[in-house]
Formats: sequence, C-alpha cells, structure tokens
Amino acid sequence: MSKPAVETFTGTDELVRAAAARLVAEVVEAQRLRGSASVVLTGGGTGIKLLEWVREAPGDIDWSKLDIFWGDERFLPVGDPERNEVQARAALLDHVPVDPSRVHPTETSSGDYPDPIEAAGEYSAAVHAHLDEHGSFDLHLLGMGGEGHINSLFPHTDATREEHELVVAETHSPKPPAVRITLTLPAIRRTRHVVLIVSGEAKAAAVAAALNGASPLDIPAAGAIGSESTTWLLDEAAATDLPR
Repeated sequence: MSKPAVETFTGTDELVRAAAARLVAEVVEAQRLRGSASVVLTGGGTGIKLLEWVREAPGDIDWSKLDIFWGDERFLPVGDPERNEVQARAALLDHVPVDPSRVHPTETSSGDYPDPIEAAGEYSAAVHAHLDEHGSFDLHLLGMGGEGHINSLFPHTDATREEHELVVAETHSPKPPAVRITLTLPAIRRTRHVVLIVSGEAKAAAVAAALNGASPLDIPAAGAIGSESTTWLLDEAAATDLPR
C-alpha cells in the first residue's frame, strides 16, 4: 500500500482543474501501459465540476477503451437528477464517445432489482467481473465529508466495518437519502491510484486526522489507500490544520 502524498492549491477552481488533469493523465497512462483503463467516479459538486473540466480538456483519452464505475450511488428511481450517474452523464458521459457497455451504473430503485441488497449484489457482480479480468481499478476519485466519510462509508457503520465484500447496501445513511449502494474500503484498496479531492475549512480537522493515522472507523477517509499511490488534493482551507 502507498504512503499518502498531499498537494495544496490556492482555491477550489485550481483544485478541480488539477484533479481533472490527474484523471486525464492517469487514464492515458493506463491505456498506454495496458490497452484500457478504469475509473471510479465520485459525485457531489466538486466531482461533477471535475467532469465538466475533463469534457473541455480530454487530452488523449481513448473513450472506447475506458470502463466507468461509481464509488457510490443514491438508490433512487431511474433518471432521478440526484443520482450521481445522471449528473455524470450530463456533465461528461453524454458528450464523449464512451462505449455504453463499459459504463457500469448501479441498479435503480425502479429497475429490475428494487431491493437495495439485491441491487448491491448486481453491482458487486459487475465489480468482481472487472477486477477478475483486470486485477485492479486504475483510478478511484473520492470526495470527503466534514466527518471524514467517503463514498457512502460513514463513521462507525457496518459498511465501513466491512472487510470482505466489495459492494454493500447502506440502508441507514446519516446523510439523505438513507438508502445507497457503495463500494467498500476493500474495493478502494483494489485500485492502483486513489485521489481524494477535498475543499473547505469545515473539512480541515478530518483531513488532518486522516493523514495523522486516525482509525478508518472514526475517519473512513483514513482507510482510502491505493496500491501504487494515494494523493490528497486540497485547497488551502482544507489544509488549514496540516503542518506548514
């Protein structure tokens, strides 16, 4: 497992541009080395702005040789604007020639698997199939909440305690909506390069705790470690509590 590196940026716009450039660079390099690439996307305002930047400056990405997954998803009906998938399609995926068969959203609450446990099982099958063939994800992008949550892994929950399953249903999320599908810490650790993108002074304490050895049960972001690299991209406000 890799030792975390920290990069700090003046403001949110600079941070998001850097994260977008990192996505492009990692995808292009993975395709150069292995012929294809895989990215696990994050939602939220920063995650979607990042995709908009990639849309404007996609570099040399071969969209036909890219697999897209999501770190978590709100278990809502198909087409619901709060779903990360819907937002990601509007920001980027509907505007580039990605292979539809290589886009792997979770099931919706109005789909063939309206039970979240069954939906998690379906997504787990897709994740396992990819990892069985390729060994790892190439890049996992993560935002972080003020209490240190990543994906839908919140402090002191069964989903965060999970040590074996790669995908679980979170049915009592402290952040609405209550029902979600999420990749677990074991799944995150099946990634070559993990990048956490964090902005805002309200998250500074959790950033410092994660980087100073907090338990993942207390600060789930502390457990987000890539096999080759782990990088924290922070704006100056989020880095407030780190040593100068």
